[in-house]
Amino acid sequence: MKNQRGISFYGVLYLLITLGFIGYIGMRAFPSVIEYFGIKKILASMANEEAKNATNVREIRAGFDRRAVIGYVTVISGEDLEITKEAGETVVSANWSVKVPLFAQASLLLDFSASTK
Repeated sequence: MKNQRGISFYGVLYLLITLGFIGYIGMRAFPSVIEYFGIKKILASMANEEAKNATNVREIRAGFDRRAVIGYVTVISGEDLEITKEAGETVVSANWSVKVPLFAQASLLLDFSASTK
């Protein structure tokens, strides 16, 4: 018996509970992270095309709204964008938070920031 080594039943139980909890948090946060990457993709495409050709802020916001409908982005809209000029270049950025309920009174707060810069 002294030569037998390995993980005990309680060790396996602890490992499964820990991995299950991490997996649960990951499942709950995954849609918000996917939406973040969708917004980054929209802003990157705007930096390449529309922000350079747009003449005013209204056109940039409308362009974002059009692309957001196609990309199923619901967390922010064109009105939430911050549009500035830096060194003669239009910079479009967005900052937002998502509160993901986990269980009972516990929730996960995710802060996101994306920019064309």
